[in-house]
Amino acid sequence: MTAPAIDAPMTPPSTMQRLWRRELNYYPDSRQRFALLGVVVLSTVILYYENYVGGSVATQILSGLHMSFNYYVYLLVVANAVGAFASLAAGLADKAGRANLVAYGLVITGVLTAFVFPHVGTKLEFAVVSVAIGVVEGVVLVATPALIRDFSPQLGRASAMGFWTLGPVVGSLVVSEVSSHTLKHLPRWQDQFVICGIAGLVVAAIALVYLRELTPRLRDQLMVSVHDKALVEAKAKGLDVEAALAKPWSQVVRPSIVASAIAIGVFLLGYYTAVAFFPIFFQTVQGFTADQANGLLNYYWASNAIALVVAGVLSDRLRVRKPFMLFGSIAAFGVTLLIRYLTPHTDTPYWAWAFILSCVGVYGGFAFACWMASFTETVEDINPALTAHGLAVWGWLLRAIVAISFLVLPQVIGSVTPLVEHGAQVQAIATANARYLPTIQANQAFLAGVNARYPDGNVPPDVQKAVVEKVGADVALFLASPEGKVAFGPNSAITKYGAQVSAAQKDSPGQWQDWFLICALGQLFFIPMVFVLRGHWSPRKAREEAEAHNAAVDAELRRMAAPSVDITLPRDAADNTETPLRSS
Repeated sequence: MTAPAIDAPMTPPSTMQRLWRRELNYYPDSRQRFALLGVVVLSTVILYYENYVGGSVATQILSGLHMSFNYYVYLLVVANAVGAFASLAAGLADKAGRANLVAYGLVITGVLTAFVFPHVGTKLEFAVVSVAIGVVEGVVLVATPALIRDFSPQLGRASAMGFWTLGPVVGSLVVSEVSSHTLKHLPRWQDQFVICGIAGLVVAAIALVYLRELTPRLRDQLMVSVHDKALVEAKAKGLDVEAALAKPWSQVVRPSIVASAIAIGVFLLGYYTAVAFFPIFFQTVQGFTADQANGLLNYYWASNAIALVVAGVLSDRLRVRKPFMLFGSIAAFGVTLLIRYLTPHTDTPYWAWAFILSCVGVYGGFAFACWMASFTETVEDINPALTAHGLAVWGWLLRAIVAISFLVLPQVIGSVTPLVEHGAQVQAIATANARYLPTIQANQAFLAGVNARYPDGNVPPDVQKAVVEKVGADVALFLASPEGKVAFGPNSAITKYGAQVSAAQKDSPGQWQDWFLICALGQLFFIPMVFVLRGHWSPRKAREEAEAHNAAVDAELRRMAAPSVDITLPRDAADNTETPLRSS
């Protein structure tokens, strides 16, 4: 048998070449591996910070760019749809690598966020830049967890994925933390993008210098524990990468992968609602200020971040994933129903919402961290060389589900548009003129008829007398004053939008309840899908499987280390030569 050829030593890259030649032809030790994992997590955090920063100032963006809520939502639909196909294309990271996609993707998003977003002047310009960010985010959504998988053996996978999923969560936490502390002093929405973009460029510089990845022959193997390191490196010398990557999509597009990816997509509907719309929900339905609404989300993201890490560590220690996923999904379903119940109760105190959002964060963290570990392990069972392809299927389906859900959302919550576009203006007028408002509202139809009949304000004396008799002298005098004409005249916000805003305020809680029910049903669908992924329910069986694997690895290493034996056959009578055979 002919031994596989060993690759010639690679020429070490120069300082400049290190900016694009990022492959390691050895499996790094723990210190370097943890440092690389840290760079990947930091890169993910900043990318999601850039992607979510608009949500913290959504009401200001809509007002400043004269953008309707429907336009904003449909923009999110397009960005997610484009990002879905970018995620699918990122499956090529199994061939082209992952690290450059992440490093240079961060450079692009940092420049767009710091220097382009703050200078857009129209809603179309804002939309174009948002879609560009969505493309890069779709690519990195696949590349970063693929890097995490490459640098984390299965027995440490849940912890590593727990840290990776800190990316979107801590990114969201940073958004709410920065905005809640700076909006009072920096009220322009553009300022939030400048802060975010500068931070993004700093992290991009770190990734450009330090981020590395394994060679295909190392990353295309299954590594259960660090104990496998020597065997993986030995096998890498003879691994046929092209054969391992043959017909990739036909290998990973199978029911267990697709069903599980759809399940986590609908499970995360509540999460994406929180990212994009919770500031609007808490301002327009619950009556909190912008900084209070973002402050509430701090509790959600902080508890979610802690739960992701704790669940990952516990899952790795017990060597099981499914019990954590089942517990998290059932509990999240129950808390989402509680949110639905409390939505019409606008007297729910701030501390109660903080506690509820903390529970949502904890239960969601338990489910998602362990799902990411179990999903990548399921892909490895099919073919460890196709991790990025499996993650691309997940990324595509996730973005497609989010796009479809955001397309449906305006149809379910139609009340948001008048509340976001005109609610604050109408409320300000109503508050400033509270002493007159009850009488005006009680005679709204009558006064609207007068305004429509005399839009120039030249009301005949007999009609003026009728107005006095209808609403009283003091209210009639106020309506005839310059202040009254501005507040309640034919061209005022109250006259144009008051009835629409009033109806929206009445309808909004019920519509949000309908949406929260959809989110809860998504969590309910996730529960049976826990059973389609690989892994044990019993820690004892998982431990026995790991011990058997370690024994098999030791036996394979001993076999590979055994000395070769030369066997000499008798001389061939025809050519008078000895024929050696080599056994290895």
